[in-house]
Amino acid sequence: MADDCVFCSILAGDMPGEVIQEDEHTVAFMDINPWTRGHAVVIPRRHSRNLFDIDDEDLGRTTMAARRLALTMRERLDCDGVNLLNAAEPVAWQTIWHFHLHVIPRYADDPLELPTRPERAEPKVLAEVARELRG
Repeated sequence: MADDCVFCSILAGDMPGEVIQEDEHTVAFMDINPWTRGHAVVIPRRHSRNLFDIDDEDLGRTTMAARRLALTMRERLDCDGVNLLNAAEPVAWQTIWHFHLHVIPRYADDPLELPTRPERAEPKVLAEVARELRG
């Protein structure tokens, strides 16, 4: 646990958090700034800064916990879909330095766009980026 981590403080009971699901490796709790009704975050109990630093085992467990929560949201909140969102580093909106997955229930009538609607890319541009990624 990191001393200056908000999520580690919630895990330790030093800060309040509305825990909704947990197991020996992960905890899910309500997001205090929800985009939609039911928006929650899932974190590994073991601290890691973000996607670049989390080990594979914790990443897998956290992802499975997010799926369990999404299924619960569909059943109990009657949502029409779910967004999973992760932010790694400030340019991608990360503000809390503990890996977490946002599980955001989506409803047919909600106006939320994260961050905007995607637009079709030119095939030439896609091919150029694909070449860079393949090395």
